[in-house]
Parts: sequence; C-alpha cells; structure tokens
Amino acid sequence: MRQVAGSLVCASCGKLVGVNEPRCPYCGAWRPGLFGFAPVLQRLVGNRLDLVSLILMACISLYAAALLLQPEALLSGRGMLSFLSPGNRALYQLGMTGGLAWNLGWWWTILTANYLHGGLLHIFFNMMWVRNLAPVSTDVYGPARTFVIFNFSGAAGFYVSNVMSGVPTIGASGGIFGLLAALIVYGRRRGSSMMSSQLWQWAIILGVFGFIMPGINNWAHAGGFAGGWIAGQLMGLSDEHRESAGVIILALSLIVLTFIGIGLSFVSVTGALLG
Repeated sequence: MRQVAGSLVCASCGKLVGVNEPRCPYCGAWRPGLFGFAPVLQRLVGNRLDLVSLILMACISLYAAALLLQPEALLSGRGMLSFLSPGNRALYQLGMTGGLAWNLGWWWTILTANYLHGGLLHIFFNMMWVRNLAPVSTDVYGPARTFVIFNFSGAAGFYVSNVMSGVPTIGASGGIFGLLAALIVYGRRRGSSMMSSQLWQWAIILGVFGFIMPGINNWAHAGGFAGGWIAGQLMGLSDEHRESAGVIILALSLIVLTFIGIGLSFVSVTGALLG
C-alpha cells in the first residue's frame, strides 16, 4: 500500500529521508519516495533485482511456448543447427522482429525478439553468455542498470538490423554484445587495460564466429555492441552511485512493455490466422 507519512531509505544514496520530500537533501534524487510507492516497489523487487534468473526464465519459457504453439515445425528440422527449432508462425506470434512484423510497423518487436530463440543450440549458447556476463555487469553497474543495458542494446541491434537488412530475426546476442561493450567501457573508465583487452578478445571472437557461421545476424551484433557502448557511457557505476528509483522504474517498465509487446504480437498474428 502507499505510504503517506514517515520516512524511508533513498534508493540513490541510502540515507533516511521523508516519504514526501520533493528531492533527497543528501544526493538530490527527485522524489525519492515515489509519491509514497517506493516501499511497495522495494518489497516487489527486493534490494537487488535477480537479473540473471529473470532473463533466463523469460528466454526458456518463450522458447518452450514457441515449440508448443507450432509443434509440427519440429518435424521439419534440417541438421543439428535446426534441432528443436520453433516455426516462423509461432515466433511471429511471440514477437519476432524484421520481415513482416517490421513492415507492418510493429515497433515493439525490437524488445520482444530479444527473448526469442531459433533452436536448442541458439538458446544454449546465448544463455551461457548471459550467465557469464550479466553477473559481472550487475556487480559494476547494478542490476537495474544492467537490465536496461541488455534491453537497450538488444533493441538497438534489432533496429539496425531492420533498417539495414530487414530479415526476420530473433535472439539475445545483441544484448550480449551490448553487455560486452558496457563492460569494456567500465574497464576503460577504471583504467583496467587487462580487463578491456580480455573483453575485446571475446567480442572479436564472437564477431568472427558470426561471419563464419551461416544464418548469423551481424547487423544486430554490431548495433547491439554500439548500443551497449553508448549505454555504458551514460550509466553510473554501482560503487559511485546507488541505483535511483528512476532507473529501477525504467527496468520494470521495460519488463511490462515487453510483456505487452508479446501480447500485441500474439493477438495480431492469431487474429490474422483466424480471420
């Protein structure tokens, strides 16, 4: 419930402030009490957003949903790379971007496509990278900032892909390249040449892999890396500033917008099929 009186802890600086303060007197954060809803938000997400579990669960759940929506597609697989691959109809229903979706103006698909995958190997390798990179980014940027970086990078990658190629596309790799870029930015800001060098090596290896393997969307990778670089420059670091309520709200808004986007795609495609 909304708190109308008393005090609470400012999410930006950790100091005790009045719930109705227009600005935190210590760090200047705007409306640290979020009009009395800050305690509700804190109870909802806890002290730290479980970023890794959230992304993993969303990707795995949507992958399973895509397989169930079009089970006949499982019989049309061609080779190891297409093993357990969802069909295009199911992927469009859940928010695949590019192709028909982009031509119809479904802008929200640049968010939803970040959580869709085209096969067992596709989701396995992407989740492996998320599992390795996201906790590191969470430590240096904070969970909400990392979630924003991941989604912004993925959306930037898909936007570039849609403009430059327009092919139907899905996958978390744009967001993964964005996390890599943001961590490289962190290494540069901290003067850690060893960290930056290691991350650059990973980014180059992944980039080269994208040119060797068939069916890889390199425009999305490049756009995701650029988006992560920009986001990393703009985001504060967790050891300098605690995450503000505004950043947490932005992260939660992206979650809500993504779910709404999935619903819009599902209703639009299913309605067209039934019509």
